[in-house]
Amino acid sequence: MVTIGNRLTRNVFWSLIGNGVPIVLAIIAIPILIKSMGNSRFAVLTISWMVVGYFSLFDMSIGRALTKLISEKLAEGLYSEIPELVWTALIIMAVLGNVAAIMIFLFSPLLVKNIFNIPIFLQIETLKIFHLLAVSIPFVISANGLRGILEAHQRFDIINFVRIPMGILNYIGPLAMLNISNSLTPMIAILVGTRIVSWALFVCICLKFFPSYFKRRNCNFFIVKRLLFFGGWMTVSSIVGPILLYLGRIFIAMYISMEAVAYFVTPYEIITKLLLIPGIIVTVLFPIFTQLFQQGIHEVNSLYKKTMLVVLLIMLPLSGLTFFLSEIGLAWWINKDFAMNGYRVAQFLSIGVFINSFGHVAQVVVQSYGRPDLTAKLHLLELVLYLPYLWWLIGLYGISGAAMAWLIRVSFSTIVLTFIANRCVSESISKKY
Repeated sequence: MVTIGNRLTRNVFWSLIGNGVPIVLAIIAIPILIKSMGNSRFAVLTISWMVVGYFSLFDMSIGRALTKLISEKLAEGLYSEIPELVWTALIIMAVLGNVAAIMIFLFSPLLVKNIFNIPIFLQIETLKIFHLLAVSIPFVISANGLRGILEAHQRFDIINFVRIPMGILNYIGPLAMLNISNSLTPMIAILVGTRIVSWALFVCICLKFFPSYFKRRNCNFFIVKRLLFFGGWMTVSSIVGPILLYLGRIFIAMYISMEAVAYFVTPYEIITKLLLIPGIIVTVLFPIFTQLFQQGIHEVNSLYKKTMLVVLLIMLPLSGLTFFLSEIGLAWWINKDFAMNGYRVAQFLSIGVFINSFGHVAQVVVQSYGRPDLTAKLHLLELVLYLPYLWWLIGLYGISGAAMAWLIRVSFSTIVLTFIANRCVSESISKKY
């Protein structure tokens, strides 16, 4: 039986703190950065964050797969098999991290000049930034694996002891550099440094708390197959998901302007941060759902329903307030001109965030059940359907059209995922009884 209660509450609390502190800093820092750097330069900074986020997914979701497989071993009491599993995963991730770094180096000129349509006066600086970001990718990917070990053991308190100071530096660093230089290069250098320090801290923590996991240094081919099977399907979602996420801003940059990207990205980056709440809840619940499914316990159905209810009670008032206060909030936060251009985007996004919250819960249930292939196939279908109406709606309504397209996509995804999750829970119960 998996212990649920105080530990779950504690883990959610620490995760909320770890994610909430950077959000508060972002609310303070973003207007200052926009005012000091200008819309175009700030847009380049957001694209840099995007590139790191996307290429870090070259871990092929091995970190998530590692969390699932360790959770299964813990549920079955097979502790002696965990070290081999850990080493196999970390070796794979080391290889993938270096491949991703090389790819960024090779494709940086194409990304800067052709894909993102960076203004000419920023192209050389942006190219240097991408090369710096490439250095951080192996560390980011390896850290995902180390964090996966801690998540399997539900040590979210330790994870967030690392995340909080790193999240603070993510925004304080660029702000501090404004007093020295308006260049983006030193700002990105600080971000790269924080990621390397974060990796080093996770290494030290895992060595201290789980020293036995690092004594048997061998790689098992059977484990590789299991990691790649589970992680491979999650990778499809991990690759297609960011494509779906960033297509809107890429199309805006290509067909409207980089300044329009700032009008779209700014409310997007803040409002979609509300999804951190269901995201934190399901991240904490992922190892628990995995163990419940592994043991065939009926409580999985009760936990699923309670999670949905909690998400409803939290997200309904937050999304409602965001919808009605979007124009006033943007005007107060940045300025009236920015609010006039971006508040419609914020309203569509607030509706989508509320709906997508339930999709987060349904998706983690499906993946905990061991069917990441279903969520991956859904994302592929979404991609095929999304491209035409995204392009069409941007042509008709500009950045508001991009927000409308996002709302349509997450609504469709949530409906399908909820249906699949209900089937997974029903099948689990029928197998037990």
